Amino acid sequence: MTEQAAVEEDSGEGLAVLAASTAARMNATDILVFDVGDVLSIAGYFVIAGASNVRLVRAVADEVEAQVKESCGRSPVRTEGVREAQWTLIDYGDVVVHVFLDSVREFYEIERLYMDAPRVDWAPPPTPIS
Repeated sequence: MTEQAAVEEDSGEGLAVLAASTAARMNATDILVFDVGDVLSIAGYFVIAGASNVRLVRAVADEVEAQVKESCGRSPVRTEGVREAQWTLIDYGDVVVHVFLDSVREFYEIERLYMDAPRVDWAPPPTPIS
């Protein structure tokens, strides 16, 4: 699924792939997208991304919000952890984006909770050749 196709679908999966692709462009690491709709009633998709420092956590979260707003015209229902920038949660209702400081992600191991949920196969954007 291309990023453009994901946005045109205007679906939860499309938004999740857009968020994951945006996080990848911002140098987030170990990005996973889970289809949690059958496991949770609060959301359809979880995007989980890591960042090596608090500045990168903030930058990734800010850019995800900006890209989703620009491409889909959607703002989050709520955000949490923005000030602390150790675990930022961006809630779009059907999609929840988690941006973790690497050490905090390692501590909580949130993806372990959803290991039975199907993963969404997405590809990071190609790296431009300089």
